Formats: sequence, C-alpha cells, structure tokens
Amino acid sequence: MKRETSGVTAPLGFEAAGMHCGIKKPGILDLALLVSTVSGPIAGVFTKNRVVAAPVILDRRHLRQHHGRAIIINSGNANACTGAQGLVAATAMASAVAQGLSIPLHHVFVGSTGVIGRVLPIDRIKAGIPTLISRLSVRGGRRAAQAILTTDRRTKTIAVRTKIGGRVVTIGGMAKGSGMIHPNMATMLAYLTTDAAIAPSALQRALKSTVDQSFNCITVDGDTSTNDTVLCLANGLANNPPIQLGTRHHRQFEQLLTEASLALALAICRDGEGVTKVVKINVDGATTAAAAKRVAATIATSNLVKTALFGEDANWGRVMGAIGRSGVPINPHKVTVHFDNVVMVKQGMGVGLVAERKITRVFKQNEFTISVNLGQGQAHAHMWTTDLSYDYVRINASYRS
Repeated sequence: MKRETSGVTAPLGFEAAGMHCGIKKPGILDLALLVSTVSGPIAGVFTKNRVVAAPVILDRRHLRQHHGRAIIINSGNANACTGAQGLVAATAMASAVAQGLSIPLHHVFVGSTGVIGRVLPIDRIKAGIPTLISRLSVRGGRRAAQAILTTDRRTKTIAVRTKIGGRVVTIGGMAKGSGMIHPNMATMLAYLTTDAAIAPSALQRALKSTVDQSFNCITVDGDTSTNDTVLCLANGLANNPPIQLGTRHHRQFEQLLTEASLALALAICRDGEGVTKVVKINVDGATTAAAAKRVAATIATSNLVKTALFGEDANWGRVMGAIGRSGVPINPHKVTVHFDNVVMVKQGMGVGLVAERKITRVFKQNEFTISVNLGQGQAHAHMWTTDLSYDYVRINASYRS
C-alpha cells in the first residue's frame, strides 16, 4: 500500500475548495466544499450524544437514500442548540449547494463545527457558495482541509491506495479535531472519499467497523460533542468489480479504509489541545472484548494517569488504580503491566526500582505503549490517549473569546 498526503481529492473524480465567508476573522478559511463528478454510495457514522446539532439531523435524513455527491462544511459555528432555525439554516446550506450544482437536495450533506448555541450566519454562507463552487479543483483539498479547522494547529489529510479486483482503488480523507475527543465520537469531523465501486451496504458496514477501530479508540479529554460526523463518499470511477458485502474484496477495502481512518485519528490525538504525549493502551487477557475495552477506557480517561503522562512521572500505581476501579472483575495477582517493553508490574506487584528507572525514561518519549495483561482470557482491546497539560486548561478556559 502506498501512502500519500493529497487528501480528499486523491481518488478519481473528486474536487474541493475552501474559502473565507465571514464566520471567522478576516482571512481565516471557514467554508469548505467537497464534490464528486458523479453521485455514488455514501455511508455515515454520527455522534451518540443525545444533544444533536442540526447538520447531524439533516445528514441522518439524507443518508436514508444511501447516495450523495457533495459535502458542505463550515467552521467557527457548530449550529447546535439553535432550535428549529438551526435546521432551517442547515437545509439552506444544502439547498444552495444543490441549486449551484444542479443536483438533488438529498445528495448534499452538511457539516458544522465551532461554538455551540450561536445562530448560524446563513446569509454569509449562502453568499459565499457560488464563489466556492467556482473554485472547485482537484488541487483544492488542502484549502478545504484548512477551512474545517477550529482549535486545530494543523490540517489532517491522508490518501492511500491498493489494487482491488485488478484495479487501483484510492481512499482520501481529511479531518478536524483537537478537543472534545472521546470514544463514541468527539468534536470531530472526518470526510473520506473513494473511487471504489462498492455496494451501499458494504460501504456502511466497512465504515462502521473502521470507526470502531480508529475514531472510537481515541480520547483526548473524555468529552463527546454534538456534531461528530464521519462520512465516506464513493463514486465508482476506479472501475473495479463492484465490492459486495462479506467478500474478499470487501475485506481488502475495509483494511484500506481502516488504514486511512487510523492515520487521521492519530493525527487528531497528536494535534490535541495542549497535547505533548500520545500513548497507546493495549489490554490483553480479558474474558470479553467489552471487558478489555472498559479497562482500556478507564486507564485512557483517568485524569491522574493523564497528568502523570504530562509530568513525565512514572507513577505506575495510577495505572493499577485505574484497572482496579474499571468495574471489570479481575484477580490483581494475575495482572502484568509493561511500559513499552519494560515489565513494571508482575503478578500485581511492582518489580523494583531498576524497572522504575527504566520506565521513567519511557515516560520522557513523545509516544509509547502501556500494555496490560489481565491473565483471565483471550480478549483484547486498545485505545490511544493523550496527556492533560496546562495548555489544555488555558485553551478551554477562553475558547469563546
């Protein structure tokens, strides 16, 4: 598989654009458009937060048709908790794009990210859409990726390709996310494109599985948002034999989609608000996958663990404490904990100062792995977490200003 960084316009038949329309301060891009030259299957996974933003409501409705062609995204305003007028505004965004491209309304999907509770300046957005459409280009992926950012420090793009059925298939992607990042989605938008020919049911299944292995395995601060959306739009221009659910080609496609999504998910972690460390949590030896995931999540979301990561304090007792309070029945005397390749806990007890000095060096790395074996079964789960720093508090204490 070959990795690239050309993003959402890497697959055949996709164009994008990004511009400033007046939501953010002058000169800062805040409106993006992604368009396929032909319509095709689209799949989506959304936030599980019960407070849902207007774009998510609209996208869920449009997804019932299983086909799409365009995605319009604004940053600087979440269009969440805005009542009926929020849904009217989201629909107006989609309608303006549909009219400008002469395509059905339900082929247009909408994304918004930014401050919650403020009325969306829909007139500014509608006024900018004709210009945005005129700027569509295969070279526009980078500006589109810039236009969807909020507190992010950098763009997040990916492109990967492989051969399926004798034809080269490409998947491109872009994402935004820095804070409010947690499993079951986060204040995160991710858009994936592919030129693969694939059945709608196969695309939806692949995306759901992919999200569970990538975007739902990262946490920055334990908060989920109202706007979380992952969409994957396919157009079939690779001319591969159509991918059907449950086939070898479907498994190949899902593997490629997971590779792209995991790259974006880890880019979100690395760009997390105030983040200086990204740590993978591996949990093995659980009785069930759900139990393993619960232990991993408890470690990953522990403020005491996260602050120890930031302070480079090799306080392995905090990891043990998190394991014990996870709610999963365990036998402490069977627990083993590694930091990278260094054994620190064996049969539930620390192995001594020599190992502690070694893991102190591990904690000084920007990225490393904490591996836990519960010694009770064969099930496994993993997550990625980050440290919790002074800068995270500073950024979020004054986000609206």
